[in-house]
Amino acid sequence: MTLPIRKIARNAALALLLGTASLAAQEPVRGGTLTWGIETEAATLNPHINGQDKTKLYLRNTYESLLYRTADGDYIPWLAKAHTVSDDGLTYTFTLRDDVTFTDGQPLTAEAVVQNFIAQKDAAYARSAANGPAKNLTEARAIDDHTVELKLSQVYAPFLDFAAGLDIISPAAFASDQLQSGGTDIAGTGPFILAEYVKGQQLRYTRNEDYHWPPATAANQGPAYLDEVIYRILPESSVRTGALSSGQVNVIEGVSGNDAAIFRDDDAFTYQSAFNTGTPYSLFLNVEHGPTQDVEVRRALIAAIDVDAVIASVYRGERTRAWGITTPVDTHFYDKRIEGSYGFDAEQANTLLDNAGWTARDADGFRTKDGNRLTIEVIQAQATVRDQRDVLLQALQAQARQNAGIDLAIVYVDAGTYTERRNTGLFGAIANSNTPTDAVDIEYHYLPVKEGGSINYSRASNPELKQWLHEAAATHDRKARFDLYSRLQDFAIRDRALALPIYVPEDQIAAEATVHGISFRPFKQLPENAQGIWIEE
Repeated sequence: MTLPIRKIARNAALALLLGTASLAAQEPVRGGTLTWGIETEAATLNPHINGQDKTKLYLRNTYESLLYRTADGDYIPWLAKAHTVSDDGLTYTFTLRDDVTFTDGQPLTAEAVVQNFIAQKDAAYARSAANGPAKNLTEARAIDDHTVELKLSQVYAPFLDFAAGLDIISPAAFASDQLQSGGTDIAGTGPFILAEYVKGQQLRYTRNEDYHWPPATAANQGPAYLDEVIYRILPESSVRTGALSSGQVNVIEGVSGNDAAIFRDDDAFTYQSAFNTGTPYSLFLNVEHGPTQDVEVRRALIAAIDVDAVIASVYRGERTRAWGITTPVDTHFYDKRIEGSYGFDAEQANTLLDNAGWTARDADGFRTKDGNRLTIEVIQAQATVRDQRDVLLQALQAQARQNAGIDLAIVYVDAGTYTERRNTGLFGAIANSNTPTDAVDIEYHYLPVKEGGSINYSRASNPELKQWLHEAAATHDRKARFDLYSRLQDFAIRDRALALPIYVPEDQIAAEATVHGISFRPFKQLPENAQGIWIEE
C-alpha cells in the first residue's frame, strides 16, 4: 500500500457562486483549452530515452503502456487486456486489445509491440533499459496478431514492472528522423496528439477523437473532454505563480515552498501534492575520484550537514526529509528503521576529518592537507534543476563550510558535459533523484557501472552490493527482497556513506477552482494525463 496522495482542494467560494450544494454532482463539460505552466522542458520527447521524470506530465498524454498499476501495485488491463507469467518466471505473455490504433493510423499489433521491446535491447538507442531490465530479455515474438511473448534468460522479479510500463510508440517512429529528439512524428496511442512544439516556449496537444481505451479505473471512458492542452514552459517558480494568480494560465506544477500557501489557503484555487516513488533527491559521493575516495571524508560530509535545518529553511515545511535508498512511498521495500539512525553531528564530522589528515586551514577557513583544499565538486545537470534545487545546493554548501570546513563546489553543466563527466567519473559528487519502481531504481544506482548501474554516481562496486541486488532480482518473494534491500541500504548509507539522502521529491499542482479532474497516478503518483480534466463554463 502506497502512502496516500496529499490533497487539499478549496471549492467553498465556487459553490456559493454557482448556488449548488454539491460540486461533485456536476457533469463534465466538453470543449475548451487548458493552459498549464510547467517547470521542465524535455531534453527529448521520445519516451524511451527521456530520463526527466517531470516531463512525463505531458508525454503521458501521447504514450501509453500495456498495463496500468493500481494504488496497491496490482496490474490491470490497458493496451493489453490480459497477461500471464509462466510458472518458472521466464515467459511473459500479453494479449492485446484489438481495437487500438496509433494516432498515425497504424493499428496496435503484436509486431508493433515486439518492435518496441527489441529496441530496448539496443544500448545505442535505449542505454538504461539495455543495460538494465532489458538485458534479461532473450526473445520477443508475436504469437499472432494480438499476442506477444517475451522470454527471459533468468528469473528477474522487476521485469513485469518494466514490461507493463514501457511506453509503446508507433512502428513508423523507428524510421523517422525525429526518433532521437521526439516530436510530432512519434505517434502513440494516447488521448492527445502533439500538434506543435515551439522549443523553449510551449507544447500544444489536441484531442484524439478516436480514443476509447483508457484503463477501467479512469473516470472518463471516452475521448478527452478538452479540445486541447497547451503547456507553457516557465522555468522560474515565481513566474509560474504569477501566471496562475493573474489568470494567464489555468494550472501550474512545481509550486515552491514559499508559494504553496498562496493557493492552498485560497478558495479560488485548488492545491494538490503527492510524493514520488523511487530514489530521493540525494548527493551521491564518488568513491573513485577526489577526496571522497576516503570513506572518512564521506562520513564527515554526511555528519557536517544539518539536513532537517536545510529542508525547513529552503522549503518552509513543504518538503519531507529523506533517509533511505528509496522513498517511503514504496512500502514494499522501504525500511524505515534507518530513520534517525545517522545525521548531523558537527563534532563527529570534525573528528573524522582530523583523523583523515585534513587538519590545516587556509585563509578562507577551508580544511587542507598537503597544501590542497578539501574541495568536493558537486555536479548538477542543468536539465534537472527544479524545485529550488539551486537554493538547496547553496544551503548544503554553506553547511559544509560552516560546520566542517569542507568546500562544496557546485557546478551546473549542460547535457553533453553531464554525460561526459558521468562516464569518465571525474567528479566528486552528483545530485540526483529517480522514480522507477519495483527497486529498478536501486539497481540503477548500486549495480556496477558496466553491469546495469547506469546512474551509479557513487561508482561503488562492492561485491556485497552486486550479490544482494542479484539475489533480490532472482526471487519473487517480497519479504526476501525487502530484507536484501534493507541490508543494502544500511551498507550503502550508514556503513560506506555512498550517498546523503536529502528530501523526498514530490509533485505539486495548483489550479483555478473551475478546473476539475486533475489527478495523480495511483501507484507512481506522478501527474496523470489530461484525459479526465475539464473546465467549467
